Amino acid sequence: MSDFFTPAFGGFCWLMLLATHEITGKYWNEPVYMGSLHEFLSSEYIDIIGIVTVFSIIAFLILIFLNPVKLTPFLSAFAISMSAVGLVIFLLINIQLMADYSFIDFMAWLYYANLLLIFARRTRVHITENVRIANDTERVYRSKFAEKLAEICSDISKMTAFCFMMILPIAVIIEVAYILMGQGADGFIKVFTDTADWTFSQQQPPPPLEHDGHYLCTVAAGGHKKLVKPIRYGKRGKNIILVNRQLAAANAFEDLIAEKLPRFHRKIRNFYNKYGYPISKHITTPLRADIVYILMKPLEWVFIFVLYAFDRQPENRIAVQYSDYKNKF
Repeated sequence: MSDFFTPAFGGFCWLMLLATHEITGKYWNEPVYMGSLHEFLSSEYIDIIGIVTVFSIIAFLILIFLNPVKLTPFLSAFAISMSAVGLVIFLLINIQLMADYSFIDFMAWLYYANLLLIFARRTRVHITENVRIANDTERVYRSKFAEKLAEICSDISKMTAFCFMMILPIAVIIEVAYILMGQGADGFIKVFTDTADWTFSQQQPPPPLEHDGHYLCTVAAGGHKKLVKPIRYGKRGKNIILVNRQLAAANAFEDLIAEKLPRFHRKIRNFYNKYGYPISKHITTPLRADIVYILMKPLEWVFIFVLYAFDRQPENRIAVQYSDYKNKF
């Protein structure tokens, strides 16, 4: 709790220190009495600073109070990145106030140093915890770049506190990138799903493919492979279907909505049943499938955004779509 009370009490003291200055709040082109000062931030443009500051405070509270394990990828990235932005703004404000420097203002710099240390410690906790989770679950990354980020974060987590402080800005950037781009399905899931012919299998030998039903399914099966990028075979009912990233993400999104908002999900499902299935009957050529795939790309990004914002393990949910795995665990 000291990570909360210290900045809270320090923030109150910082405002009291600011009140010791004779700041009138008048524009730079308005006259003030001798010994008084004009506004130190232009009120004409201060709104954006105020908004960013509010978000930064919220992010800092998330960073302090919530365990990294409980945060979704976007929320975790928001907490670290916006806290860093807030510290930069506070740094600029302190520098702005240095024109009327006094010993009392030195206390404000001590407060800033304290915030910086708390931020560094909490960021290091995030990095260490994420590395531990990735190692414990034997996370399988989707790209070589993500694997490299994981290796770098692992090295950073082993640094001494002094060395970590020396590279804090770089560590923040790497951690945010790792959170957003370093997601992958856990090895515990992959060990079951990356097989063929068994209960939890997602990999199947090439079967006759179904081209009816969910039109994203049609795209996955009927589009040109270089564009739609099929990744594996899956099961829908008793049928074998070809699955690409777009289809898996769409179904994972629907799965999340059904779990969190069942009533809203029923409305979406009814709407799709009414309009989606008839559309699928017109996708009869690879070219048409390619066009639908491209048109659906913005929706795919929305699906991914929602999953990363509201699901703690978005890639796990995506990985188990169209398999028996999610029905058993």
